[in-house]
Amino acid sequence: MKRILLTRPLPDRVVEAARDLFEIEMREENTPLKPGQMRGALALYDGILPTLGDMFSVEVFAEAENCRCRILSNFGVGYNHIDTAAARGVGIAVTNTPGAVTDATADIAMTLILMSARRAGEGERMLRAGRWSGWNPTQMLGLHVTGRTVGIIGMGRIGHAIARRCHFGFGMKVVYHNRSPKSVEFEARQLETPEAVAAEADFVVVAVPGGTETRHLIGQGVFAAMKPTAHFINIARGDVVDEAALIAALQSGRIAGAGLDVYEQEPLVPEALRALENVTLLPHLGTAALEVREAMGLMAVDNLRAFFAGETPPNLVN
Repeated sequence: MKRILLTRPLPDRVVEAARDLFEIEMREENTPLKPGQMRGALALYDGILPTLGDMFSVEVFAEAENCRCRILSNFGVGYNHIDTAAARGVGIAVTNTPGAVTDATADIAMTLILMSARRAGEGERMLRAGRWSGWNPTQMLGLHVTGRTVGIIGMGRIGHAIARRCHFGFGMKVVYHNRSPKSVEFEARQLETPEAVAAEADFVVVAVPGGTETRHLIGQGVFAAMKPTAHFINIARGDVVDEAALIAALQSGRIAGAGLDVYEQEPLVPEALRALENVTLLPHLGTAALEVREAMGLMAVDNLRAFFAGETPPNLVN
């Protein structure tokens, strides 16, 4: 029976499914693996089920050419924490869990759009602090969402799901930027650059994958192009955004607000961001629903099952 390491505690249903197929060991800690632990795991296990924060870098794979591990079945759609080229170089397959995360992540994007536009976080803080003096006609006026323009940067599965919610649920106009031509089944316009999207949108939503190609894709140029009444939303990866440029845009009032579920140096969130009232901060809740995490885990287990059965895993990325 193949020996598999689960690098974090997972839902019971996922653990049971893995145990039915493999000899498993599950870490009790919710902290990322350290480099030495990753090297040890590559030597000791036939497969590893890692997740966000387990930084399988080129240095980790440097001495792994003849290691026991043959597959990293990532728990999550994003896999920029794994150097897939280095893994492939030592004969290790990498898989991910697309599809299962799409709707949950799109829902969090809508949560952030609404919270940022309607100043929900700020209002809750005021109420909890005992500073609410009662309703009045000019209190905490925010931005009406219905009928506005949303700009999607990255029209993949998640970007498309967000655009659908905005268009059909809130009557919003949709503009978007995608690296390749992409058509959608409702009225929307594809624009040439993120800056062009930023100039037209009331809400700029980032939904691109992480990695070296998209690091700091969103920076001063995008924020400078945005309307001063516009809001910025990130549900992608933290390092897609130049966090310092975002902080400067928020502090100066260059943009009206932001809603963030991810950060450049997770779990560290700069004090400058935490001090701002015009930003909504969530602790990476994108897929945090039990049925979604179960679906992700079962998909990761099925990738392992297929691989060790001699089949091509359903979600092979390298």
